[in-house]
Amino acid sequence: MLERVSRLNAEYARAIDDDRLEDWPSFFTDPCLYTITSADNHRRGMPVGVIYADSKGMLKDRVAALREANVFERQSYRHVVGLPAIVGERDGAVRAETPFLVVRIMRDGTMALFATGRYLDALVEEAGVLRFRERVVVCDSSRIDTLLAIPL
Repeated sequence: MLERVSRLNAEYARAIDDDRLEDWPSFFTDPCLYTITSADNHRRGMPVGVIYADSKGMLKDRVAALREANVFERQSYRHVVGLPAIVGERDGAVRAETPFLVVRIMRDGTMALFATGRYLDALVEEAGVLRFRERVVVCDSSRIDTLLAIPL
């Protein structure tokens, strides 16, 4: 299972880093949960995130908005994803925790550490394919950049 979770994380990061955002929703079940929050909010049990989606349709809408409606400075990400830890099973899903680091590359070539944290995942199998039922992105810092447009 650990190898499958590692492969899923690698494919997920590559899709985002390669600007294949239209592929991003396919990593999730429907319904699903995708949220980005801070470690402080997560620790306090505050469920609202900077980004919140509870269906594949919401994920697709986010991508459509990024492509067609939102105005933001062109940028890309480079993920460095650590080794996942399987932390248990609950409600028919494997629970995993995986550390990450994201470097943001701006249009002018400037690079900066954008986010660090951990993915808290509930993973299930659909037709032999491992997918995220939940991906809670917990950022280490409570300072979340206002240019957070692309999923982490």
